[in-house]
Amino acid sequence: MNVSSGNLEPSNKRVKPVVKSNSLTGLITPTKTPALKRIGQSISRSISFRTEARPLPPAPLRARTKASSFPRRRNSQCWSDTVESHDLTAKEIKRQEVIYELTQGERQLIDDLSLVKKVYYEPMLKLDIMTESELGQIFGTLDSLIPLHQDLLSRLERLRGSEKTVGEVGPTLMNWFPCLEAYVTYCCNQVGAKALLDQKKQEKRVEHFLRLCQESSFSRKLDLWNFLDLPRSRLVKYPLLLKEIQKCTPPDHPDEDTLPDALELIQSIVGEVNKKTGEAECQFYRRGLSYLDESQRLPEIQLSRFLYCHGELKNNKGQVTRLHVFLFELALVLSRPGEDKDGGQVFNVYRQPLPNALINLEEIPDGEAAGGGTFRGAFTGNDKGNIYILQTNDVLIPKQHRNIGSLALNSICFHFLHFSFL
Repeated sequence: MNVSSGNLEPSNKRVKPVVKSNSLTGLITPTKTPALKRIGQSISRSISFRTEARPLPPAPLRARTKASSFPRRRNSQCWSDTVESHDLTAKEIKRQEVIYELTQGERQLIDDLSLVKKVYYEPMLKLDIMTESELGQIFGTLDSLIPLHQDLLSRLERLRGSEKTVGEVGPTLMNWFPCLEAYVTYCCNQVGAKALLDQKKQEKRVEHFLRLCQESSFSRKLDLWNFLDLPRSRLVKYPLLLKEIQKCTPPDHPDEDTLPDALELIQSIVGEVNKKTGEAECQFYRRGLSYLDESQRLPEIQLSRFLYCHGELKNNKGQVTRLHVFLFELALVLSRPGEDKDGGQVFNVYRQPLPNALINLEEIPDGEAAGGGTFRGAFTGNDKGNIYILQTNDVLIPKQHRNIGSLALNSICFHFLHFSFL
């Protein structure tokens, strides 16, 4: 996410928030890699049940043209492809198609998570590419999610009758959805997992192994993080699938009574996971702040429960300022990214952080002129009476925190342009 300062034209684009972690420098001397090539070949052979899998050539890796950004698609199949004939209405056919999509999605997720364990986790542990502790931090509780989704798949398959149609699905989902609370632990770990993975990618052995896997046919051109993020993507899809099933359910159907309750339940679970993940992200970056002076340790930083946004600061010409901005719930912090003695990322706090009580946060309408003044003055108190403008285009503000305007003391006012209220 880019956060810019200066006189900028606001944008009306609504962009989904993307959390980025900067890769760290410091390469470790590479070791010999024939073992990686052999394991790459054995990986391909071990998944030969996929029709597109082929053994990797033993020749050294050569430069390749840039691959398409689109992964290879699985063979898609609709519910109607699995039955020879039926006498259902168009609405009921649509309902069966959505339920079948739900079922197939579970099967594909199980396959992908099992593949991640088999071709990433186990080989990297066996070849000592990463330590067991590092792999545990990166993969988190992913292994425990596989039986959870196998359970739902088994339940859904038992619902299919002799004509391969599903009657009631609401009670099954109502009984299973509470299992998704396990996602709190997995998703809360992802911020730290992504940071560590980016750090380890700077090591030649790790980078070589991951590149070998990504260029293999089993990966469908997805990298390791794409696979690790699949559970979160699956979680947020359940409410969408339920809404589609609900649309196609006749008023006199038994599911008409249970689907609204199931939808409310899954939405509350997704909301709780998002809340806890936001708190974990805030805590992760709070721990990553390095203070040059004890006076910078504002209690507002430690009391903040979430981040509104954070990102690289650029000036109004688009030039990087080497500053990283954190807008916490209760404080605004400027920092300079750096590394600790172990190569981990830290953010050295730059100048004095500002409590949000001293800042007026508001949305500026299109075409409104930006204020003047030196941006640095806002953090020194030497340039009072001016308005300073920061602009960000990909901020997600939780509903309960959207009214965040407050009195601008010392006439210092930061205007954050165009929060994307999603």
